[in-house]
Amino acid sequence: MPVISQELVHANLSIDQQEVKRRLLSSETLLSDTADHLLEVVGVLESYGEVLDAYSINLIYQAEEQFLNPFPIFKYLDGDLNPAKIWRHLNHDRINFEYAEYCQKAMFWHATGGMDAYLDSQDFADHCQRIIAAKRRRDPLLALLNPLFPGFLPELIRSAATTHALGQFWRVMSDLFLDLAAAERDGRVRSIPEVVAFIKDGLVTAAANPIQYSVMIHGERFWVLPPEAGLTFLVDVAVPYVEAVFLRGTPFLGTVSFNAQAQQISPDQAQFTYGALYADPLPSMGAGIPPSLLMQDMYRHLPETLHQWYLERTRMEGDVRVKICMSFQKSMFCVTNAAINGTMPHPLESSDPEAQAANDAYAEAWSQRLGIARTDCLAA
Repeated sequence: MPVISQELVHANLSIDQQEVKRRLLSSETLLSDTADHLLEVVGVLESYGEVLDAYSINLIYQAEEQFLNPFPIFKYLDGDLNPAKIWRHLNHDRINFEYAEYCQKAMFWHATGGMDAYLDSQDFADHCQRIIAAKRRRDPLLALLNPLFPGFLPELIRSAATTHALGQFWRVMSDLFLDLAAAERDGRVRSIPEVVAFIKDGLVTAAANPIQYSVMIHGERFWVLPPEAGLTFLVDVAVPYVEAVFLRGTPFLGTVSFNAQAQQISPDQAQFTYGALYADPLPSMGAGIPPSLLMQDMYRHLPETLHQWYLERTRMEGDVRVKICMSFQKSMFCVTNAAINGTMPHPLESSDPEAQAANDAYAEAWSQRLGIARTDCLAA
């Protein structure tokens, strides 16, 4: 991602922030309402929904069936070890589950939200010890590693918990995006405001869904994320996902210097702006940059109407993945818009001064985050 000069940021900051805040407080969508935007957003989210279905299945498979496996060489095959599938995998004729792991690692590393508060608790530590005690009885490698590195296995269990939670989150989002495409086809969704409202309603409906996770060890069930932890979909997974993947992300190799003396990467993770809403589509499609894998996955599942729309523009097939990246960015602004609307402290039509002040402060905080994102794509 290109380095943005602070002078340029400050020169444009107030205008962008004011407009973002105004739209949030007036119930306007961040993305302008045009027929092309509707085609792009619904089409790319339909493709994304198909991809997330595969991502969700694989992450849950890894967390449940490859739990504490020191050599998970078949983890991307979902337990299907037939020779034809292995051959396609080796020839890269497959979904890029590495991108799903990139998102999981971003969530795991940034560690925000209620789930991570639980993962820091004594209750989680106690569950880890019970799991390790059961697992090491028949696993000599783990029995050797645990006393030598007592923090290693709890960290792996914590990572598995994040993996399973992300799989549960993407299960909901996959169904939601595919339902959105169906709603657009049958005429229930006809504009960008209706897209945002549809996604918001889906998020609100799923908000209280419990996030739970258990594993089977030698025929006995052990809880990793137990029901009594009280973890739920929206607050404990969806919002941290937006924070980690849409906003913060991780620096991409080859786009910024990792040299500490160059000071191109902030030492404060909260100041990272490498997420989907900030990314330059061209570097994002560079070799070795994780979102390139997602664009390839979505390309394989593009609705024909959107594919034809891309072919009618600029370099036809030559830059189709960059076009997908740009459409995906617009769609993620819609998802973020829906999440903000769904978590606004009070109804926007409230006449109570305290409620209005709370909403104003909430919109202000988001405008500061989004004011330096790629808001140029919102009207493009």
